Amino acid sequence: MEDNYLKGRGSQFNPKNKFLKGERVLEHIEGIDEEITSDVTTQYLEDTPKKIVNEVTSPDVGMMYSLNPYQGCEHGCIYCYARNAHEYWGFSAGLDFERKIIVKKNAPELLKKLFESKKWEVNPISLSGNTDCYQPAERKFKITRQLLEVALEYRHPIAMITKNALILRDKDILQEMAKLRLIKVYVSITSLNPELRRTMEPRTVTAEQRLKVIETLTSVGVPMGVMTAPIIPGLNDHEIPKLIEAAANHGALGAGYTIVRLNGAVGAIFKDWIHKNFPDRAERVLHLIESCHGGKLNDSRWGTRTRGEGNIADVVNQVFKLAVRKHFANRSFPAYDKSLFRRRSPQQQQLF
Repeated sequence: MEDNYLKGRGSQFNPKNKFLKGERVLEHIEGIDEEITSDVTTQYLEDTPKKIVNEVTSPDVGMMYSLNPYQGCEHGCIYCYARNAHEYWGFSAGLDFERKIIVKKNAPELLKKLFESKKWEVNPISLSGNTDCYQPAERKFKITRQLLEVALEYRHPIAMITKNALILRDKDILQEMAKLRLIKVYVSITSLNPELRRTMEPRTVTAEQRLKVIETLTSVGVPMGVMTAPIIPGLNDHEIPKLIEAAANHGALGAGYTIVRLNGAVGAIFKDWIHKNFPDRAERVLHLIESCHGGKLNDSRWGTRTRGEGNIADVVNQVFKLAVRKHFANRSFPAYDKSLFRRRSPQQQQLF
């Protein structure tokens, strides 16, 4: 690993934003009055959107609506497909994605407004469809907790996925939602190898802590699942059976997975990362990923982008299915109860 490697960050540089014509670079420091520095600290930038819930039209994602209280993610997962979305904000998908976090403080207010609309038809909303709703920013801003409070108040079903143990802070709300069949939670676990996890997902909690999340929330009745995603051939594909077994032993009811896809700027970011961290197998891993996506690192085709195709992808699928059949037999998630939804809050009901 190089001496100037940025520890605690996934991406090691800022690739050019394809939407911007120009970019600022430092070439000749002696020729400018003010040095262009690289600020490695995390910045929080407030945004006030007019809507907060997005309809998901992709047929292979498994959700109808998503809500993202934050854009950008300090977890720094090197493979994250959401990095590309940061370019729409005028930032880079690299370091900017990890250190320029957009915070939507008015999200709870917008969610209430949506629930009060007579046009809204009750369907589970996923927190989050893009970046982790329990990333480090949540400890400071508590937007996700406020969103859960709104969902519980209106008796609206919510799905969640996270890789942060901060979710245990909200065990009280999640337990109440579980009693009403309004919640399902997935925990993302990509590796049981602490060194690989630390390198690949630098600002996330350990696999042991994530398994503890599954166990703790299961003990209070919250339906829990595991996402072994993404699977990266040559890095963590061999861990699938143990990941599934560990999650099942801690109480998970189901499991899912995706094959890694390196769309847009993520391809260059990942290439740089793997050559710096795993130079002995970098090219092999990249070729294995390409073999799952028709000879390319990137794949945007519905139906194949999340599962891949070819021999390697088929093997991954078979290994995953065998492990699920072995460890999740006779387990299933309870159905949501959408009949409990109430448009008026309790305080409003008392006025009528």
